[in-house]
Amino acid sequence: MSERPDSAGPDPDDTFDEFAELVEEETRRDPDLAVIEAGSRTLRTQGGPPQADVPARPADPEVDKVLREVEAELATRWGETKLEPSVDRISALMDVLGEPQRSYPSIHITGTNGKTSTARMIEALLGAFDLRTGRYTSPHVQSVTERISLDGAPVSAERFIETYQDVKPYVQMVDASQEYRLSFFEVLTGMAYAAFADAPVDVAVVEVGMGGAWDATNVIDAGVAVVTPIDLDHTDRLGGTPAEIATEKSGIVKQDATVIMAQQPVEAAQVLLKKAVEVGATVAREGLEFGVLDRQVAVGGQMMTLRGLGGEYSEVYLPLHGAHQAHNAAVALAAVEAFFGVGSQHARPLDIDTVRKAFASVASPGRMEVVRRSPTVVLDAAHNPAGARAAAETIGEAFQFSRLIGVVGASGDKNVRELLEAFEPVFAEIVVTQNSSHRAMDADALAAIAVEVFGEERVQVEPRLPDALEAAITLAEEEGEFAGGGVLVTGSVITVGEARLLLGKG
Repeated sequence: MSERPDSAGPDPDDTFDEFAELVEEETRRDPDLAVIEAGSRTLRTQGGPPQADVPARPADPEVDKVLREVEAELATRWGETKLEPSVDRISALMDVLGEPQRSYPSIHITGTNGKTSTARMIEALLGAFDLRTGRYTSPHVQSVTERISLDGAPVSAERFIETYQDVKPYVQMVDASQEYRLSFFEVLTGMAYAAFADAPVDVAVVEVGMGGAWDATNVIDAGVAVVTPIDLDHTDRLGGTPAEIATEKSGIVKQDATVIMAQQPVEAAQVLLKKAVEVGATVAREGLEFGVLDRQVAVGGQMMTLRGLGGEYSEVYLPLHGAHQAHNAAVALAAVEAFFGVGSQHARPLDIDTVRKAFASVASPGRMEVVRRSPTVVLDAAHNPAGARAAAETIGEAFQFSRLIGVVGASGDKNVRELLEAFEPVFAEIVVTQNSSHRAMDADALAAIAVEVFGEERVQVEPRLPDALEAAITLAEEEGEFAGGGVLVTGSVITVGEARLLLGKG
């Protein structure tokens, strides 16, 4: 190992010892991962602006009217749950638009959970280093304009409308030439790539919609591919095992790219590493090439020490709760290091003060977000069992509730039983409800499962979300003003977004 310069920070031998302990810990936790090499190269080095809140409806009635018309037109297309696994239509759209996605470098993000938070962290880091960023994420919490961000903020309603109107003739041209019309997600993807080219951006941070290989976003050749933790979700479309799901998600790994891989189930890691070998990609793995050295709960978030590809980054404050967010931060840091050539072209760490500034600016609406006090109401968009387990662990670590009431509205295509089972140990009572989406599980059907998990005496049914919020707040207040009762609203991004509006955010 080559030594870091004296000015870079702590003694390199001390840093190595600490990271060796991290590697040993990760190896004990997942013994097979340490020996999965599959012949892949690995990155081994020795030694932004504040995020904007979720946008409200446009204040100008005329702009709001036109935006609603655009939303209505988009709604006539296939929704995000109806898919025809192909990139033919989006490729045709990119062709007639002049391949806008090739006018800037990209960082592409896939995985099951943590994609949006990781994308926001990457965006903040790149922005702090004076790069103009475009970010494309999904789904949105409240407004469709959230999905396309420039310079760390969602595009304005006016710009969203303008972009739609610019691409609409080309969308209609492709619609006429294909067996199926472009879907809602495909049109939005085309809009994002066109908006980024028009800005223009220095780098695009792109989150897949679902899977990877045939996802509409996968018409970019990203130099950095990020894989957040893989778990079981969308099993009817992606496969029923981590390996099958990883096979789909590995489709974003391109020739000679760098793969930043979060801690994975062994069978998923094997698939990802095999793909890296096939395309000559370089791999950096959490727990081996980078990771979380230390984290401590802090007011409003946590204080972290991260091991990056270029060295150690200490005293990094992240205003988000939970161990999972610290791991997302480590992944984001490694992705940005890789983008700047750390580990492949040089071994210099990024400027620590800039890194600290960037992470301190990160926000992730709807992810352990406090939207009310007395009693405290927290929103978290956990919508699958893995997300629910992370949320349950985080709520116990970050908040000292004496009695926690859950408000859960889930989608009918999710593993609702396991999601509820993850929350059972932390919810004193649960109010089941449903959001306005056509995908929402009927409140009575959800209640039937909840009764089996929680027992009838702990379950209350309120089909209307406003009534569910009022009931949960009333139950939390029964503890008394200073007793520490709280409410967690969860189960779906849509449920969280609607609750956010009802509680006065946006």
